[in-house]
Amino acid sequence: MRHQTIAVIGGSGFIGSHLVNALVEQGKTVRIATRRRDNASHLTLLPIDVIEADVFDPVQLARFVEGADAVINLVGVLHAKRGSPYGPEFARAHVELPTKIVSACEGKGVYRLMHLSALGADSHGPSMYQRSKGDGEKAIRASNLATTVFRPSVVFGPEDQFLNKFAFLQRYFPMIPLGMPDAKFQPVFVGDVVKAMINTLDLDAAVGRTYELGGPSVYTLEEIVKYCGDVIGRHARIVRLPEAFARLQAMTFEMAPGEPVITRDNLDSMKVDNVLNAPIAPELNLEPASIETIAPVYLTGASMRSRFNAFRASAGR
Repeated sequence: MRHQTIAVIGGSGFIGSHLVNALVEQGKTVRIATRRRDNASHLTLLPIDVIEADVFDPVQLARFVEGADAVINLVGVLHAKRGSPYGPEFARAHVELPTKIVSACEGKGVYRLMHLSALGADSHGPSMYQRSKGDGEKAIRASNLATTVFRPSVVFGPEDQFLNKFAFLQRYFPMIPLGMPDAKFQPVFVGDVVKAMINTLDLDAAVGRTYELGGPSVYTLEEIVKYCGDVIGRHARIVRLPEAFARLQAMTFEMAPGEPVITRDNLDSMKVDNVLNAPIAPELNLEPASIETIAPVYLTGASMRSRFNAFRASAGR
């Protein structure tokens, strides 16, 4: 079945912005929901419908998905207050919202649902983030809908908060105290995450499947930090923190105002290697791009497009 009208939840964020652009290029009719229209100002030049809606409100959510051929959920948060089995922010974004989306789709006759989860999602995982992602997947799979779940490793790209963060820190600080330096990641390019979703949107064989997404190489966290320093030509001294000191550092960041650089829950997530369990499924039709071929362009600001993308992303937050 060809799905023409696509309702995207979380469409104004990092991955969502790239996905919406790709859907438009595919000739799809796209609508995105946002609490405030200003959040999607960087997308207003595209031929899409930007709808102000509180997707956590069942009535507004049902109205948003009505008439769509497919719904794509990209909503996710990285931090939450402490709680068992997870904090309220994780519960709301990763579990309650998917449950509400399923109900809205079933109530409005929308059969196709795609859901962005995370590599390492596990209801019994060591971190609140992983447990909430795992329970969110359960809510999706318990439905009678034609679902597809995607589990990317950490996602990189021009507006990412991963490689850009380590480049920024090394531009301005001579030393980086690093917790969990040996934690392993298999970073995946945002464009490849988008391709995987585009390539499976109309694919019957993808229904009921969960796809892990990663790049061609595995790196330790310390290797990633050093690589970012290589690219920008600025190397901070990396201090490998024992776990007790890493947790103390993270707790300090949690108490500071603003978005924390790292939390204790982030450290808990890194206890499990963030790498693929098997090769990328052939039906995704992907040849993942490496960090080395993509990151230097935007980490060094070597192209005007990279600078424009970064400005556009910041303007949309």
